[in-house]
Amino acid sequence: LINSGGAQTHGASTDARGVLFPDDFVVLDEAHTVPAVATANFGLALSSYGVERALKYLFNPRTKRGLFRRHGGAEAQQLVVDALDATKQFFDFLAATMLGQRAIVRLREPGVAEPVLDGPLGALHRRLAKLADKLEDGRERDELLEQGQRIKGLQAGVTEWLTLGDKDHVYWAERSGRKQTIVALRSAPIDVAPALRKHLFGCRTSVVCTSATLAMGGSIDPLAARIGADGAPATAVKSPFDFARHMRVFVAADVPLPTPKEARLPLDALTDYIGFCTARVPGGSLVLLTSHAALRTVAQALEPVYRQAHRPFLLQGADLSRTELAKQMRSLGNAVLFGTDSFWTGVDVPGRALSQVIVTRLPFDPPTHPVTEAKCEHIRDGGGNPFNELTLPDALIKFRQGVGRLIRNRTDRGIITILDSRVLAKTYGREFLASLPTPEHARMTKEDRETVFRPFP
Repeated sequence: LINSGGAQTHGASTDARGVLFPDDFVVLDEAHTVPAVATANFGLALSSYGVERALKYLFNPRTKRGLFRRHGGAEAQQLVVDALDATKQFFDFLAATMLGQRAIVRLREPGVAEPVLDGPLGALHRRLAKLADKLEDGRERDELLEQGQRIKGLQAGVTEWLTLGDKDHVYWAERSGRKQTIVALRSAPIDVAPALRKHLFGCRTSVVCTSATLAMGGSIDPLAARIGADGAPATAVKSPFDFARHMRVFVAADVPLPTPKEARLPLDALTDYIGFCTARVPGGSLVLLTSHAALRTVAQALEPVYRQAHRPFLLQGADLSRTELAKQMRSLGNAVLFGTDSFWTGVDVPGRALSQVIVTRLPFDPPTHPVTEAKCEHIRDGGGNPFNELTLPDALIKFRQGVGRLIRNRTDRGIITILDSRVLAKTYGREFLASLPTPEHARMTKEDRETVFRPFP
């Protein structure tokens, strides 16, 4: 058993020694995530923290520990000190000049910084190789060679990033870590289909992809084309659940449409509706938001309300992990859980503990993220329509995944509450409504919601 990211990464590795053999077969569950997982794993990912950690494994100037305490001596240790100084200089420069106060910035031209890491990392790699050559075969020699390859990989990664080394990739820098002090260098393939076709779907290995959200409008072709599995046979299995009897859908028709200039007004309306709907559903409610900023604003407004009502209130990003939050929700029975991106998929809370899923906003990816931006440019350059071919399909899959949190077995029942009026006001909105497991939905406004909004007893 291996997660799909690990399987794809190993399969695409140039020095992979065989996890998948020709006569084996692989089953990819939750296969709707294959494009995103491949995008994340087929690119470059290194950070200031990662480089420092690799260097301090060789020698930590503060603790005086590391591999070079046993091998290499003072001269090798000084090479690490020099590399650490260059690492700080390089990443501090990027943080100050490229990122500034921004969390993520796309790299469009080579030469954004001087290659100050190239020399120190190269010197370390050569020293590790020389030290290994002095030893007989064995564990210590293997460790020196392994660390040499690690340093060489970091050197190659920084060089590739600085030079925009792969024309089929998009490159960017981003802040990460709890305090946003880590600077990460990232890249991703603009189109993952060629790599997946070469290393997975085009091999003799048999591949089965399963998911509740593979088909779009009854067709598997759009997703198959994106992952390099064109022409693969597909089978659709009808759900065993009675959605018509066990699911009710309500759409708020009077929540203002989201606009950048009126960002506060929709949040006020969302807060009002979330408070109303969660108060009238006795079981648990999962509130799905699309940004951490919106989550914090709405949660801050409603937390006192839930506390006064003695209602358990769980919040993503506080102290508990996603797994722990889901476990708490299952055990509490009537909690309100606020979550963002990761809670749209993979959360399993059966029974009364999850009686309502509230979709606050349609889950469109931010159009300004470097990967989304580059993919849209690629589609547009090919004469296609980025919204119809990428933005909308991705949002529909995520929407269906979010809705799918509600009914987890034959006896589950509950409510889907949609607070994004674009499903009614925009042409593409009907595609979201059509993707629901049940075709029926009821519209409500603040004036009539007391009578329209009817939860299960």
